[in-house]
Amino acid sequence: MTAPIETTGAAAETQPEAALAGAEKGRIEGRSLGQIAWSRFKKDKVAVTGGAIVVVLVLLAILSRPIQAVFGLDPNAFHQDLIDPNTSLPNGAWGGMSADHPLGVDPKFGRDIATRILEGSWVSLVVAFGATILSNVIGAIMGVVAGYYGGRVDTIISRLMDTFLAFPLLLFAIAISATLQGGAFGLTGLPLHLSVLIFIIGFFNWPYLGRIVRGQTLALREREFVDASRGMGARGPYILFRELMPNLVGPIIVYSTLLIPTNILFEASLSFLGVGIQPPQASWGGMLREAVTFYEVDPQYMIVPGLAIFVTVLAFNLLGDGLRDALDPRSR
Repeated sequence: MTAPIETTGAAAETQPEAALAGAEKGRIEGRSLGQIAWSRFKKDKVAVTGGAIVVVLVLLAILSRPIQAVFGLDPNAFHQDLIDPNTSLPNGAWGGMSADHPLGVDPKFGRDIATRILEGSWVSLVVAFGATILSNVIGAIMGVVAGYYGGRVDTIISRLMDTFLAFPLLLFAIAISATLQGGAFGLTGLPLHLSVLIFIIGFFNWPYLGRIVRGQTLALREREFVDASRGMGARGPYILFRELMPNLVGPIIVYSTLLIPTNILFEASLSFLGVGIQPPQASWGGMLREAVTFYEVDPQYMIVPGLAIFVTVLAFNLLGDGLRDALDPRSR
């Protein structure tokens, strides 16, 4: 029989350290909620595609004016030599498409459609993002206050939401935009039109998010972390903005990505009706309005801005659906 092998004192001391090192290698690292949501989002290829398109559109809108300056583009430059004087239509096939004008030119004036689409992109996104931010700020504050305090406060805010939702928004927007066309609040021209559209769309759309936030707050206000904050002496404003609001970021982000395309369509509708962005400033809705006269003989001028609106709205909707599934796995 062999005698047991004795270990020296130095070897015996190193054995626990070796075991600890092995345990460190096998440890499972925890992940934050953001990391979990990102891993879910990456698996949704459709949502990733929509997000990539949104990023490209936003970059084009931000760099619209610098791109025009670098390449010497002018969305309002007339090219009468490209228009047939007998028919007032672009020379050549497909709306006058060429290497210099890849998307053709508009009838009557010969303005480059690609440059006008690029110019109109920042107008649509500025109105959409501005109105979304305004409605989200008002809706989130009103919703969380109504849901947390309840009682008479909840009743007053809820009835206010119902009142705003009862407004015929399109008719109201047409009336206000038409009234303020000349000038107001020290603003004129494009700054006035942008400000009016952002205010109308954002201010009258906040009840939609307000109802969502109110419903989420009603469920969150009974959770343990809220009771713990009350027990530690936290006041209402602290609980609203430090405890409840961070837990509402997910629903607000998802709703924002779904509201932005709605605001883009609303701005395009107002510009199409002639009470939104006014010429000569390019806008997608304004281009569709100008194309109505020529759509039978030159459909190119209507197809291009229509596709720009379609692709933008679709990309934001795909992104919103993907974010909703990533932030709320129960919706799968």
